[in-house]
Amino acid sequence: MKLSPSLYALLAGLALTTQAADKLPVVASFSILGDLVQQVGGDKVAVQTLVGPDGDAHVYQPSPRDGKTLASAKLLVVNGLAFEGWMERLARASQYKGARVVASDKVKTHTMAEDEHGHDDHDHGHDHGKVDPHAWQNPANIHIYVANIAAGLSRADPANAAYYQQRAASYGKELQALEQWADKEVASIPAAKRRVITSHDAFGYLGQRFKIQFLAPQGMNTEAEASAKGVGKLIQQAKREGIKAIFVENVSNPKLLEQISRETGAKVGGRLYSDALSQPSGVAGSYLAMMRYNIATLVAGMRQN
Repeated sequence: MKLSPSLYALLAGLALTTQAADKLPVVASFSILGDLVQQVGGDKVAVQTLVGPDGDAHVYQPSPRDGKTLASAKLLVVNGLAFEGWMERLARASQYKGARVVASDKVKTHTMAEDEHGHDDHDHGHDHGKVDPHAWQNPANIHIYVANIAAGLSRADPANAAYYQQRAASYGKELQALEQWADKEVASIPAAKRRVITSHDAFGYLGQRFKIQFLAPQGMNTEAEASAKGVGKLIQQAKREGIKAIFVENVSNPKLLEQISRETGAKVGGRLYSDALSQPSGVAGSYLAMMRYNIATLVAGMRQN
């Protein structure tokens, strides 16, 4: 029997609705976590991300739609380390009753000394304190993130626990390949040249992992104000040390770095992806793509120092 177009569309819609209903509804706080949840959850999860590609989770203001999205979820995945300062308000407003995974749980945190990157004069009134929340910038930490996500999915959906664990293990091999490649790339740059200026202090973990010194006019939060004195010190250091590797970030206003570029004579290089992925079709549409792009961009910039 040949179905009419309208009946066919209705049946197709019902099939999609049934398929979606069979998936575990998960909310991730921002795009990088959304990708990791999707990598581990595969076709068993329906992931919705609150702060999307190129979005700044530091200054995000949840919408009523976010409340509805969270209220319908069975699992919430957050970074933790005070990164999502707005999350508790949203959880209370939406009366969220589901489980929660803190992806950074058990990560060895990086503690930022006030003068570590030359910005001791900054206003840290809106900062995260001294604990750096950007733990995902060290790919070694993503093994922990993925293990926590797999455990959370398994608790929320025990019937598919083996599936989640298998996908987590497979992704772990991809992370290992990324680290091996990155180690080789960064090793091609002499230690004395491993200095980079970025918009805000989002790369502390990456700096520790690959022995790169990152300098930034802002603190760990994009809301933090960079003082004129702090920026002046950074410009002097860039001139003194011949730092040419200057990069804007996809979540930051480029004006401050453009000023530093003008006064040092160093050209602003490519864009780095710090707190958010690019659009799916972009160069940093997944965590693995983001890290490969960032490392390649940083290495090319440091060669100019």
